[in-house]
Amino acid sequence: MSTYNRIYAIVRQIPIGKVATYGQVAELAELYGKARLVGYALYRVDKNSDIPWHRVINAKGEVSESPLRLGSDYVQRSLLEAEGIEFNAEEKIDLRKYRWQPTVI
Repeated sequence: MSTYNRIYAIVRQIPIGKVATYGQVAELAELYGKARLVGYALYRVDKNSDIPWHRVINAKGEVSESPLRLGSDYVQRSLLEAEGIEFNAEEKIDLRKYRWQPTVI
């Protein structure tokens, strides 16, 4: 399985109403210290695919904004809010409340 496919397999597991950080996805994909690679992989995803790319945020609990995203940062926030995820006054998500905690078997 390619590196990107490992990342996508993890991201597909994030349930509705939960988020994961780039670093968390990297660790679960056994790509320790490769949070940026997760970001690159998700940047390449067709936004209409079955990969819930919008559920991956930065370690501060924020949607990572960039002019290179061509407005998809606003789409990401809208998709998260539609799933019931709330942003506080500082535009952050409470990771204690919304962070995905996968069951390790």
